[in-house]
Amino acid sequence: MRTLVFGLVCLVAWAATGCGSQIAGAASSVANQPPGPANPELILATTTSTQDSGLLDVLVPMFEKQTGYQVKTIAVGTGQAMAMGQRGEADVLLVHAPDSEEQYMADGYGVNRQLVMHNDFIIVGPPDDPARIKGTKTVDALKKIVDARALFISRGDNSGTDQLDKKLWKDLGIDPKGQSWYQEAGQGMGQTLGIAAEKNGYTMGDRATYLAQKSSLGLDILVEGDQALMNIYHVIQVNPARFPKVNAEGAKAFADFMVSKDTQEAIGRFGAAKFGHPSSSPMRASRTWDRGKKWT
Repeated sequence: MRTLVFGLVCLVAWAATGCGSQIAGAASSVANQPPGPANPELILATTTSTQDSGLLDVLVPMFEKQTGYQVKTIAVGTGQAMAMGQRGEADVLLVHAPDSEEQYMADGYGVNRQLVMHNDFIIVGPPDDPARIKGTKTVDALKKIVDARALFISRGDNSGTDQLDKKLWKDLGIDPKGQSWYQEAGQGMGQTLGIAAEKNGYTMGDRATYLAQKSSLGLDILVEGDQALMNIYHVIQVNPARFPKVNAEGAKAFADFMVSKDTQEAIGRFGAAKFGHPSSSPMRASRTWDRGKKWT
C-alpha cells in the first residue's frame, strides 16, 4: 500500500511538473510575440481586377497573418478608389491608372507611391470574330470594330480600364458614346466580361481577370501584346497630413508588404499552376512608370 501511495504521489508530482513546464513554455511564447498593431483595422480601396482575379484572396491573408492587421477591402473602379482616398475614406490604395495617380499625388492626396506589378490588357470577343480583329494592333482593331458596327462593351465606371478605353478611342478621334454599337456596362471587370459573353460582343479587360473567368465566358483573346495595352499597378498611402484619422501605420505596413521580396515572389507565382504562366509580373519598388511610357 505504501508503495502504491508513493507511486501515486510521484505520478502527480511528475504531471504537475510537466504541466507547469508546458504552461510556462506557452506563457514564454506569448510573451515573446511582438505586440499587435495599436489600430488593427485597415481600409484598402482597390480596383475590381485585383479582387476578381483572385489575387487578393492570396495576398490579404498573408498580410493579416504577418502583421495582425484586419483588412477591409473595398473593390471598385480605380477612379472610385482614388475618390475615396480624396475624401480620407480609405487608408491605402492599390490602383492601375498611372496618369490619374500622378495627378492624385500632385494634388497632395497620397504619399509613397510605389510600383507593385504589371500585367496587360487584352481585347476579347466571340470566337467567330465578326469584325476580323484577331492578331491586329489595338488601333486597327478598334477601327475594324467601328467599321463593322460590332458590339463593344465598355466598363463605363471610370476605372483604370475604362480610362484607358476612353483614351484609346480619343486618340483615334472617335467619340463612341451614344453609338448603337457601343454600350457602357457601369460594372466591374468580371461583370463586364460576363455581359460581353452574354451579348456576343467585344470588350477590353485585364488578362488576370480574364484567365480567372475564362472557362465560363466563351470569349477568345483576339488582341494582345501591344505596348498600348500595358497595365501598371501602384500602391499609394493616403496622406496622413491631409487626413489625420487615416491609419498611417497600417497603410505603410501594407505598402511595405506589397513590395517585399516574399510578396513579390507570391505575385510572380500567382496563376502559374492553374494557367501555365503567372497572371501578373512583380516589379521592383524602385521603378516607376512615367507618362512617356518608360521605366525610370
